[in-house]
Amino acid sequence: MIRRLTLLVIAWLAAWAAAAAAPSDTTVSIVNVYPGRIFYELEGHSALRITMPGTDVAVSWGQFDFNTDDFLYRFVKGETDYCVALIPWDRFVDAYARDGRRIVERRLDFDAAQRHRLLTLVADNLRPENVVYRYNYVKDNCATRPLRLVELAAGDTLRLAPSAAEAWSSAWPVTYRNVMRHFHRNYPWYQLGIDLCLGSGIDYQLDRRETTFAPALLDGQIESATAAGRRIVSDSIVWVDTAPDAAVEAPTPWYLTPAAVFALVLAAMAVLTVRDLRRRRVTRWADAVLYGIFGLAGLLLTFLIFISVHEATSPNWLYLWLNPLCLLVPALLWSRRGRRVLTGYHALNLLMLAVMTLGWPWLPQSTNPALWLLVAADALRSASYIAVTRRRPAAADTPRR
Repeated sequence: MIRRLTLLVIAWLAAWAAAAAAPSDTTVSIVNVYPGRIFYELEGHSALRITMPGTDVAVSWGQFDFNTDDFLYRFVKGETDYCVALIPWDRFVDAYARDGRRIVERRLDFDAAQRHRLLTLVADNLRPENVVYRYNYVKDNCATRPLRLVELAAGDTLRLAPSAAEAWSSAWPVTYRNVMRHFHRNYPWYQLGIDLCLGSGIDYQLDRRETTFAPALLDGQIESATAAGRRIVSDSIVWVDTAPDAAVEAPTPWYLTPAAVFALVLAAMAVLTVRDLRRRRVTRWADAVLYGIFGLAGLLLTFLIFISVHEATSPNWLYLWLNPLCLLVPALLWSRRGRRVLTGYHALNLLMLAVMTLGWPWLPQSTNPALWLLVAADALRSASYIAVTRRRPAAADTPRR
């Protein structure tokens, strides 16, 4: 892939050298593609379009290949080494038009010197030693990278128009997490994964520039942006005129959302708790499944917090609840000797759940409301275990044959 990119870069640099001699024949644009159906398309995509004699290409950052060796492991670890690619313009448009995604081109009203600076910056990004770079989902992505080049070409005087997210601020703070929630509202399980895995690093108030990480927001901000007091967009072209969310899937039915599913889990744990207290016996299989899942989630958080280089995964205050200690429950439930250890674990667990729940309003992290249903289920089962085992002699806790 790098070899093919190198050949494309050489060809493009040759065209750029010719265009530099006749800058009036070159046009540059920011192109914004609105959200798509796949989860990683939900904020949209941005690119630069550069048209010069004999060349019409999209310069697209954040390209990746799922088939790359160890892609998933490297992604979770934060080693998101993506690349910038040159794509023929007609292929770029066709790929998104087939999905019915809205495509808007904002042609930049740059003078010859500004176009020359932008072409030079793009060419530097396309050098073989720079074509692969460490992608950051919110701070250095497919939208922020080309915008930064436009800012530099404009002389660092770019002033963005208000973001649409600023109109939402009356309902909730404009943070990375809340902007994601807006675009992920039809994909609640995907948002649940983000709320679970990403900590307080995505919960601070964003300034206008930081909201451009979402291409669908950048489009409105760049349309009326100014540089040195002059609008930088000369005209706009809508290549695919559909609704902004036309390609997004329909909302998940309410009964399949995390809140509905976790409410059923809580109800089931409540029924089992009442039964356990009445018969004075722990329902081991239920606790093994519940705490086994919690423990696996805790292992994932351990990896993200202590090993991953993703900057937004630590600190994550959910670790007070989801951590590898949860695996003590399925490991020791069937052991009479483990009863004392489990009693201690559940007492500590109840304490940590209480501290987390009561202290959460003062912690700098927002989380998914559906998770509180699981926290309640966890507290019920811990309290049930302590109550049942303290009312029964140790010998009675021996499993039946």
